Amino acid sequence: MKLCVIGLGYVGAVTAVCLSRDGHDVLGIDLDHTKLDLLRAGKAPIVEEGIGEVTREARDSGRLRVSDKLDREVGECDLIFVCVGTPSAANGSQDLTAIRRVSEQIGRALEACSEFPVVVLRSTVYPGSTESVVKPLLEEHAGGRLGEDFGLCFQPEFLREGSSIKDFYNPPFTVVGTDCEKSADRVQALFGDFPGDFVTTSFAAAEMLKLTCNVFHALKISFANEVGRLGRSLGVDSREVMSLVCRDTSLNISPAYLRPGFAYGGSCLPKDLRAMLYLAKHNDIELPVMQGVQQTNVLQIQHAADMVMRSGSRKVGFVGLSFKPGTDDLRESPLVALAETLIGKGYDLRIHDPAVNVARLIGANKRFIEETIPHIESMLTEDLGGVFDHAEVLVVGQNHADLAAQLAAPRAKDLKIVDLIGLGSTDSARAGYQGVCW
Repeated sequence: MKLCVIGLGYVGAVTAVCLSRDGHDVLGIDLDHTKLDLLRAGKAPIVEEGIGEVTREARDSGRLRVSDKLDREVGECDLIFVCVGTPSAANGSQDLTAIRRVSEQIGRALEACSEFPVVVLRSTVYPGSTESVVKPLLEEHAGGRLGEDFGLCFQPEFLREGSSIKDFYNPPFTVVGTDCEKSADRVQALFGDFPGDFVTTSFAAAEMLKLTCNVFHALKISFANEVGRLGRSLGVDSREVMSLVCRDTSLNISPAYLRPGFAYGGSCLPKDLRAMLYLAKHNDIELPVMQGVQQTNVLQIQHAADMVMRSGSRKVGFVGLSFKPGTDDLRESPLVALAETLIGKGYDLRIHDPAVNVARLIGANKRFIEETIPHIESMLTEDLGGVFDHAEVLVVGQNHADLAAQLAAPRAKDLKIVDLIGLGSTDSARAGYQGVCW
């Protein structure tokens, strides 16, 4: 293919030299003449293992050219990769000045194009930026329409400094955000044979994916370091602990617990988190990440309560009360905390949970009911239909066998729903539906 890479910093330089070595004709564009002179001499503008050899191969092949001019030649390329910087402003926001400037210039370069060039944004940007910033500038200055005269994608990169050449050829997956199938096909023709799945999604999902991955990596590093600081104070080898943590690929290093939804609860997670924080306090160790876990869980419960209160309805039905389906354990259930919040605000609740029968409760669970929430017993009903008859707004905290049929009944047509579990497309399309995280 004939390719263009705009912005020859870390991502752009690696992209340009690797694609050139792979047999594509690449035009690299940057305003920094030092970078351009280095690349013309077959030298890499960045320090990176293996990039020197790849850059020399690209230069020697004659397939890599560089320029400081973004002109009409760019519009003749099959794919135009935008890799310019989006640095942080003083307040933490992204500075999209370079994105706007380059979008205008690319638009003018596309004005006379006869083929179907595809612009691929690889710079890290806020969700919505490709559609709200790049697209209108391209259309305005090109005098054409997206999907008809040219294509547009957002393709996040997952390159780590120090191993970017290896990462370029071994991506975990290739993700393309676009609303144009022809554009996605063009990108797949270039990257489709790389390892990992090729996934298409929306612009915004792809944009948010890049930010989310980087923040998740920062979170993991910070969590491991907090375990390390606490472990050191206790005389425990935290490296061994975290090595064992990572051996669990069923729950620890897996998709488990990584699905947005309602708050955590139960007899283990809250108790053990408090124990860890007490240990840290006792040993004068600050653990702000773990302390934040408690805070964000409380905020998730309040978020759900706010959704109910904004509905404008006072009669509330609950499906589920225990901390997860199939158990009668009410201790530290976030659904109990949510119900308590609404009761305290004067809301009229009816609650159905087939696993919870107050008459059968024993031990610590019974004491919890008697000492903490005895008033909830009067709101429990074994009849799910009775909850629907009562409710103007329904809080779905669990999925039970008869729920789908009750939701499909005529009496549920105008029912407002606050969904904490992810019911599915049919129910989410109805009027009055709200998802807690979607």
